[in-house]
Amino acid sequence: MLIAIDARIISTSTGRYVERLVTYLEQLDSPHEFIILVLEKDKDYWKPTRSNFTVKVADFKQYTFDEQIAFSRFLRRLKADLVHFCMPQQPVVYHGLSVTTIHDLNLLRIKQNDDMSKAALRTKQIIFRSLLHSVISRSNHIITPSKYTADDVMKFHRISKDKITVTHESADLVSTSPKPVSKYKNVPFLLMVGRTEEYKNHRNAIEAMQAMLWRDPKLRMVVVGKRDDSSSELEDWVLTNGFTNVDFFGFASDEQLAWLYEHCRGYIFASYMEGFGLPGLEAMKHGAPVASSDRTSLPEVYGKAAIYFNPDDIAEMSEVMGKLLNDKSLRHRLIEAGHKRTELYSWQRMAKQTLDIYNEVLKKKS
Repeated sequence: MLIAIDARIISTSTGRYVERLVTYLEQLDSPHEFIILVLEKDKDYWKPTRSNFTVKVADFKQYTFDEQIAFSRFLRRLKADLVHFCMPQQPVVYHGLSVTTIHDLNLLRIKQNDDMSKAALRTKQIIFRSLLHSVISRSNHIITPSKYTADDVMKFHRISKDKITVTHESADLVSTSPKPVSKYKNVPFLLMVGRTEEYKNHRNAIEAMQAMLWRDPKLRMVVVGKRDDSSSELEDWVLTNGFTNVDFFGFASDEQLAWLYEHCRGYIFASYMEGFGLPGLEAMKHGAPVASSDRTSLPEVYGKAAIYFNPDDIAEMSEVMGKLLNDKSLRHRLIEAGHKRTELYSWQRMAKQTLDIYNEVLKKKS
């Protein structure tokens, strides 16, 4: 059978899931042929190592008429027996056998997007809501990365439990060759990694950290992630409020990120909404103690391996950060629990679960 995997997001932050999926699918014995569909810019991003895996350019951007019309024609010509859409964004007029991964429903809940006006965001949300209902109805099976997201999907759209499967993600070491960031040698710092949209709640985390500088004026907050309009707006907010010791690192190589994870005094994940929360698990893998928001999927994924706070309560966040910095017993417990927690998750198991779903769906074509 021919299986196409829509990997057009492979080089994004969410694309870590896709990259690990195809990498570990290659390691499984399977009679199927796999075509990995990517954008033109990503045609060399992932290279297959087995003859039954090939990469093919499908240069159709999300949320465009091109995606709806031309991509649908492309898929029909491809004549795949099954298509795995790794995001809900897909042509609604395609009616072949399909599996869809829904990572979260965050787009329906965010109130602001720095890349567009409120009116444009509202329009996008209306379109996405309609698209999502269609996708859930049309897909032969739905995959989510957490029970939280599975429950959220079932609340959003009436769907049988038999049609939805949780395949937890996992965490690898981002690099086994950490590269020191000299600026932070022998400097205490807290770390945040990822996009800086409003729902990620960087502002409350930064404000909570400011309350600790009287005790340790050398403490810094390091924000790692792509520099864009959202990060520029956050940086302007920091300057306007006269906050200090906040560093916008920008993009970090895997080697630099590994070092930052391993040398931070604590990893802070203040987000209001997450479908899984992979960065916190990566931090645990590298031995960082994690303080996390108590919202959505995060308690499910981290269990007792993190210390939690109310993301709306700046005083509580500051208190928790203080514990990470000063309570050596707590730090030791969280680091040990973090290592054990990461062992519960497996990319290989996730890939095997996904292959089993493909096989079950393909039986309908037999």
